Amino acid sequence: MLTIRDNLLETIRGGKPDRFVNQYEYLDIILEAPLKTSPKRGETITNEWGITFSWPQDQIGHFPVHDEEHRLLKDITKWREIVKAPSVQYPDERWAAAVNHAAAVDRRDKYVTVFFAPGIFEMCHHLMGMEDAMMSFYEEPECLHELIDYLVDYEIRYAKEIIPRLKPNALFHHDDWGGQIASFFSPEMFAEFFVAPYKKLYGFWKDNGIELIVHHSDSYAANLVPHMIDIGIDIWQGVMTTNNTPELIKQYGDRIAFMGDIDSGAVDTMDWKAEVIAEHVEKACTRCGSRAFIPCLTQGLGISSFPGVYDETSRAIERMSGRMFPRP
Repeated sequence: MLTIRDNLLETIRGGKPDRFVNQYEYLDIILEAPLKTSPKRGETITNEWGITFSWPQDQIGHFPVHDEEHRLLKDITKWREIVKAPSVQYPDERWAAAVNHAAAVDRRDKYVTVFFAPGIFEMCHHLMGMEDAMMSFYEEPECLHELIDYLVDYEIRYAKEIIPRLKPNALFHHDDWGGQIASFFSPEMFAEFFVAPYKKLYGFWKDNGIELIVHHSDSYAANLVPHMIDIGIDIWQGVMTTNNTPELIKQYGDRIAFMGDIDSGAVDTMDWKAEVIAEHVEKACTRCGSRAFIPCLTQGLGISSFPGVYDETSRAIERMSGRMFPRP
């Protein structure tokens, strides 16, 4: 039986896995690393960037507040005056838990994984709101390019702090690039604003020990896959069924792997049912196969919004491995 790591490599490199890679099992994500402050359920906070976030008690997550009072960047032409990146210098005690976690990982079996969120586009709309961010592509492209470069430089400074401490060999990076049925930008606009910055960013991570880049975008982004390959993404996590995952595997599976095809919105509900999860898992596994495919909830971490859903999904995937992979 292959190790978790070796089974992952066989899956994404066109080899012979002996079972499905089961969701996030191959990533040991070091969430203890200092990065930013996020609200807990029921809280409203202002983080280190000056962005206000709220997590209403009856909602499943938090999001920035963008009313007139709380929106941080109201005029992108003044971004240099308003946007001040927080320090990436943290005292050793803030790193201790992350360092200890990384040291305890069996690197023969799993990847020591840095988590970074939000990504470049998400930071843009967190700072100024979605509407203003989207308008900036058309009205103030020069300023948007400058802001993006500033955000890239901040992440590289952070990478320089975390890499020598944890010696990670995988990166799990968030940046949502679309809604359920369309990307937020055309491939041409994505190329103009994001290809060079992400090449610089992901190139830095890979030049400094990162072997595997897993990019989360739980969205439609099938039209951006060639650019994903170009900027160095190894696995696209969050692939919704609206992308036609089997077709993506057929076209691009020799250059990038796809992780998802089990839409969280369809199964991760308050009244979830094991039989519904099993149905969606079976459909994903049988239609996508094992080449360049990792069955997974589209959720952006190895968790679920409602207790029990992630574990039940993992059990269903394990059962599909028993059905679809021959045993000696």
